[in-house]
Amino acid sequence: MSEQKLQKVLLVFDFDHTLIDENSDEYVTRLAPGGQLPEEIKNLYEEDGWTDYMAEIFRYLHKNGCTPDSMLSFMSNIPLTQGIKELLDVTSANESFDHIIISDSNSMFIQHLLQVLGLTSVINEVFTNPAEFDEKGCLTIKRYHTQDWCTLSTVNLCKGHILKTFIEKKESEGVAYGHIIYVGDGYNDLCPGLTLRPQDALMPRVGFKLLKLIERMANKNKPVKRSELKATVVPWETGLDILKHIKSLGY
Repeated sequence: MSEQKLQKVLLVFDFDHTLIDENSDEYVTRLAPGGQLPEEIKNLYEEDGWTDYMAEIFRYLHKNGCTPDSMLSFMSNIPLTQGIKELLDVTSANESFDHIIISDSNSMFIQHLLQVLGLTSVINEVFTNPAEFDEKGCLTIKRYHTQDWCTLSTVNLCKGHILKTFIEKKESEGVAYGHIIYVGDGYNDLCPGLTLRPQDALMPRVGFKLLKLIERMANKNKPVKRSELKATVVPWETGLDILKHIKSLGY
């Protein structure tokens, strides 16, 4: 007879425009001289090279006098998205909930903001691109991994793979998730959404790319069909909408 697993609920958050109400990578570019990146830096961006692009931005900011203290102090002004504090106050007080972040931002920004916002003890694990300040004070960033198996994701981060690996690890530790609630906003949140089951929820933020993408998936010429998405789709505007869905599950 198999050992019974501990039944829990997993809340999975993207970071930018989800937990926080800004894109942290775009926000930091305001530290550039005049608040704007020069065209020669902007032109370095390639669709599949976000981490390399951000590394160039960090080098440019450092060259123009941006220090670790000035960067992190500036980032501290980013607010939580409306209603997220109320949501996390409820779920973090309930032992049935685990919370993780899967984000294409970087570890320095996320860990700093979690500390500033008082959420370090709430989030169980963070999966993102590793970053640190080097000996000269320049922020350096690396890819989380380099993947070639998912065409829906960038080469440096497949959120679906990360989510599946995390769930398998927890199952091996005796934890099973009766419900998974994935909260996001962008194109790269579709891949993990496709890994969800009928009892799970994919929650795209209203007015952002993920919801628009899901709405367009009804078009049979799209590479991903709407029928491939098994989870319930629950759009949200504030964290209170997420909390409302959780309460509808009986928690």
